[in-house]
Amino acid sequence: MAAAAAKIAPSMLSSDFANLAAEAERMVRLGADWLHMDVMDGHFVPNLTLGAPVIQSLRKHTKAYLDCHLMVTNPSDYVEAFGKAGASGFTFHIEVARDNWKELIQSIKAKGMTPGVSLRPGTPVEDVFPLVEAETPVELVLVMTVEPGFGGQKFMPEMMDKVRTLRKKYPSLDIEVDGGLGPSTIDVAASAGANCIVAGSSIFGAADPGEVISVLRKSVEVSQNKS
Repeated sequence: MAAAAAKIAPSMLSSDFANLAAEAERMVRLGADWLHMDVMDGHFVPNLTLGAPVIQSLRKHTKAYLDCHLMVTNPSDYVEAFGKAGASGFTFHIEVARDNWKELIQSIKAKGMTPGVSLRPGTPVEDVFPLVEAETPVELVLVMTVEPGFGGQKFMPEMMDKVRTLRKKYPSLDIEVDGGLGPSTIDVAASAGANCIVAGSSIFGAADPGEVISVLRKSVEVSQNKS
C-alpha cells in the first residue's frame, strides 16, 4: 500500500483573521496543501472561534482543501451547514460521538465531505480503531499533541506512541497531528508516521513561512523514504 502523501495544513486561527482570504491565498502560494480551520463552540473547549458562515465566505475566495476540525459538543448539528458552506474535511471528536459515530460518518460523506476523527491527549488510541475499520470508515485520524482549545501550546512528544500505533496498524491512513508543531518538533512527528501536519504560530510567526512549510514537508517525505 502506498504511503499517505505529505500534507501541510497551516492553522488559519493563527492568521490575520481580518484578511482571511488574502492569508489563505498566501498560504496556498507558499506551498500549503490544506488550510486547517479550527471550529470551537465555547463548550467542548472554552474558546469560541468560527463557524459555517466564515467557511462559506472563505470558500468564495479559494479552491483550497478546507480541513475543518470541529471541537464541538454536538458535531451532528454542524454537518449540514458545513457541507453547504463548502468544507472539504469534517473531523469530529470521538469523545462526543461514542454513540452515534456511524451515522455521523455517513452524514458527513453524504454532504460531500471527508470524515475524520480526533482524539484529545487523554483519550486512548484504541477508541478510534472501530471508526477506521468500519464499513463506512473515517479517512483521517487527528492526534492532538496539545489539549485542544488554545493555540501556542507546547508539543506533547508522548502522543507519538498513538501515531506509531496507528501507522503500524494502518499503513495508508491519513494521520494528522496538531499542536506545537514546527521545525523543532516535526522530525519526531514525521518519524512516528504522521503525514498531515497542522502548524499555526510556527508558520504564521515565521519570517519566511514558505521555508517552514517546505521544512515540514521535507521531514515527512524523508521519514517516509526511510520506512
